[in-house]
Amino acid sequence: MREVCMLIGREGRVLWSDASDSPVSLPDSRARWEALWRLRAELEEVAHSHPMGPLGFSSEDETTMAALSTALGRPLRFSVLAPDGLVVREKGRDIHPSEEPPWARRLRAESGMAPTSRSAG
Repeated sequence: MREVCMLIGREGRVLWSDASDSPVSLPDSRARWEALWRLRAELEEVAHSHPMGPLGFSSEDETTMAALSTALGRPLRFSVLAPDGLVVREKGRDIHPSEEPPWARRLRAESGMAPTSRSAG
């Protein structure tokens, strides 16, 4: 198992991804920050996995989300995928969708998590 980050564009297309060697952390990465900046015009969502839980945003996630929104000058959608579901932060609200988007199946697989019946596509 490992944490994975995906940059998601229009229509749920995965624009870029990277992974850690750990199931509980995703260290900062210059390549990730460069991809975020390079893809900023297309970027709609930053998704990452918590393959061992929790289904929620960590304090490090919170500071990273604030930094990204400030750097890009606009709000993004942020998601955490855990074994028991998906949480999406959009416009300051946390939403727990009943169905996961198509990219979630890939994120689960790359993170070493089992697929669920909520995964679409």
